[in-house]
Amino acid sequence: MEGMPEYEFRDVYVPRGVSRKAATQLLTDHAEYGHWELARMRLYPDGSRRVRLRRRIIRQLRPTW
Repeated sequence: MEGMPEYEFRDVYVPRGVSRKAATQLLTDHAEYGHWELARMRLYPDGSRRVRLRRRIIRQLRPTW
């Protein structure tokens, strides 16, 4: 039975002192090695960022033999 895909989420906090380039590298590493994708990013007035990453949960059927 195929329904809507299921995702797991991870929240990442990036403090205000972190450069845009360093934040991009951090998120790129999560994407490449952990198979995460960007779900939401919020930039706060103080310059900090809260990033929500998601990745699809792949269910494997177990054999019944």
